Amino acid sequence: MHITCAARTDLGLIRSGNEDNFLMIPERGVFAVADGMGGHAAGEIASEMAVTLISRDLGSFKGLAPEEAALRMTQAIRGANTAIFERTLNEADKRGMGTTATVLVLHSNRYVIGQVGDSRAYLLRDGVFHQLTKDHSYVQEQVDAGYLTPEQARTHPYANVITRCVGANGDVQPDVFSGTVRASDLFLLASDGLTGMIEDEALQEILVSEGTPERWVERLVAEANRRGGLDNITAVMVQVNALSAVPDATTTTAEMPAAG
Repeated sequence: MHITCAARTDLGLIRSGNEDNFLMIPERGVFAVADGMGGHAAGEIASEMAVTLISRDLGSFKGLAPEEAALRMTQAIRGANTAIFERTLNEADKRGMGTTATVLVLHSNRYVIGQVGDSRAYLLRDGVFHQLTKDHSYVQEQVDAGYLTPEQARTHPYANVITRCVGANGDVQPDVFSGTVRASDLFLLASDGLTGMIEDEALQEILVSEGTPERWVERLVAEANRRGGLDNITAVMVQVNALSAVPDATTTTAEMPAAG
């Protein structure tokens, strides 16, 4: 498939350091966002380890059946979890570090998403914008149980408390989502520094406007900062321009703005 992609990570207006990381390998169709946590820059280390190790262990998806691709995604995320957790045991200043991880792989005109935490993946298709992932968070559990509405969850004092992350325990079970890709699909991967500041309706308004992935990520980051920039902000955009007649024959145009 032919894709165009762009990404940006930004400090925001409040934080003194950036613990987010992203990764784009468009020639392999691999994209990831990770939002780290932990003191003494440990969060930044955890998120960097996650995107690096997961992308390495994913390998090639060429020829994999959907269930095999899902298993490969699960194994890659669990492998990164093991490596990060072992580092927390061996280095005292890394204890308590962990990270979210949301990973998108495009292959054979299909997508596979692996997710742990509250970094999100969205899809804009034929004008319909919806969240593909489901947050592993305290407030999402309260919404599922009927104790909070989605609107109440956004402003809840515990809105940033996640219930599952990469590296906090000896093992983790990621959620895996998959489906077919269509021409003109637009995927967004984002840390909660973006989605916590901008409601889905406002995200959609930006993404349906005229532009390119580069322009959209610039507008998303600017809008999150305009609304307060309370956390680090990371967005990865992937636009599917055309599908391949021969699966896995991927050509790309990629732009990776410097961190701002």
